[in-house]
Amino acid sequence: MLTKKELEDFCADAGKNYLPHISIDCVVFGFHEGVMKVLVLETKNKDEWYLPGGFLLKKEPIETAANRILKERTGLDKIFLQQFHVFGDPERSKEHFDMYKDMLPANENWFTNRFLTIGYYALVDFYGTTLVQDQFGGLGTWRALDDLPELRLDHALILKTALDTLRLQLNYQPIGYNLMPKEFTMPELQKLYETILDKKLDRRNFQRRMLGFGILTKSEHLRKGGAHKAPYLYSFDLENYEAALKEGFKGGW
Repeated sequence: MLTKKELEDFCADAGKNYLPHISIDCVVFGFHEGVMKVLVLETKNKDEWYLPGGFLLKKEPIETAANRILKERTGLDKIFLQQFHVFGDPERSKEHFDMYKDMLPANENWFTNRFLTIGYYALVDFYGTTLVQDQFGGLGTWRALDDLPELRLDHALILKTALDTLRLQLNYQPIGYNLMPKEFTMPELQKLYETILDKKLDRRNFQRRMLGFGILTKSEHLRKGGAHKAPYLYSFDLENYEAALKEGFKGGW
């Protein structure tokens, strides 16, 4: 929770620079050691958790705003971003309204506005992120899907909707370029898909389908080390991958 002085300073700045009534909230997915993780922010009070988000500058395109917000949170640009839903329940910001309503007059209090929020999900390189503290003291941290804290406002719904959308898109678009390392094994890629879908996939069928999409390049090198036979390494064929993002492919998992 902000102090009165912090609230006054923020509201004065927001009124001059940001578009009222519209916000952006982002679900940032990263994949690490076979575990899908989500970026969440803990406030300086250490007991409130949110998804990263922010507001639109008055003359800023929505896509530009989403990329700016994510760069501020992760240090990454050229992020894969997908707009997936608009959340507009009249009561979605009631928690903030009740928290701050007595601290400033309504016409001066940014948080007494009703906000529609535009949801984006992002797929990022876990190792390439540089988590930073936001303007409210929120410290970013990665949490596994099965180890998420209770999220405030409607952010649990936003996260669930993003994950449902990602699972749906696996049926017709490739996923992985922004989540996997440069080179990976087929079992590692399968683990990513199984983690997103929350179900086991047949190894032979998965490999046949992935190779059939034409988006992978097989390396001449093997993964060294380990007790079992060294598996082949693969990388994404970026040109074919980007074509599949635009044109899609048929079938489901």
